[in-house]
Amino acid sequence: MTSGESDLPDWVPEGVEVTVPNAARMYDYTLGGYHNFAVDREYIEKAIQAMPGIVAVAHANRAFVGRSVRWLVKEGVRQFLDIGSGIPTLGNVHEVAQEAAPDARVMYVDIDPVAVAHSEALLAGNDLAGVIQADLRQPSDILYHPDVLALLDFAQPVAVLLNAVMHFLPDSDHPLDIMAAIREALPSGGYVVMTHGTEARDTAREQERVAELYQSTPTSFHLRDEDYVRRMFDGFELVEPGITTVTAWRPDPDEQDDPPQDSILAVVGRKP
Repeated sequence: MTSGESDLPDWVPEGVEVTVPNAARMYDYTLGGYHNFAVDREYIEKAIQAMPGIVAVAHANRAFVGRSVRWLVKEGVRQFLDIGSGIPTLGNVHEVAQEAAPDARVMYVDIDPVAVAHSEALLAGNDLAGVIQADLRQPSDILYHPDVLALLDFAQPVAVLLNAVMHFLPDSDHPLDIMAAIREALPSGGYVVMTHGTEARDTAREQERVAELYQSTPTSFHLRDEDYVRRMFDGFELVEPGITTVTAWRPDPDEQDDPPQDSILAVVGRKP
């Protein structure tokens, strides 16, 4: 695929740079999607060579998203703000939430125009779901966006989902401050759900090679330990089992035989 407009599929929004790898499109490829470019596939294939289990990690992360959303619905949550939502694929948050509770409201947020364009198409006719293009590094632009405030009532519990996104922010982007801004905006009874890459003892060298690979993309990858993730959740009550691996967070019975994934942490926190 070249960068000429005549060579682009009709699903590519105008002005999208197709020669630079993108985290959302790379994730789409690992999940079996087809809204990605040759450069995205090239980088993921290199990542697979560096860490053969990376595709299983992506699928484990996606499975956790479904489990956590279903659990939140059972807890009475009907509003979801999914930041870094990525390109729509199987088991989208609004599908999971609205299957369990038809009145659930979901607002998606992503920085990637391809992800936003596909979300807009998928959500056409769904008055209880929407999408905006925004940058997590500017949380107030998300939390106080007029479209977000039109769909979600922050006087009632809201669950903010930050799945596989915070580890793309370096410390210089002040992730702890971003989390503090989200906590401040949430009402009592609101939740934050997060998955975050961490160093796994058995695959540390493989992870290091993947991180080095991401350094040459616009979204570098930053592993953080459990203590750092716990600091992110200052002011939240951690839902049992607390900070754990993504496959160990309340696994479904049919997932019991799935291989454990120690390279990504999962946590759900509730604002008192």
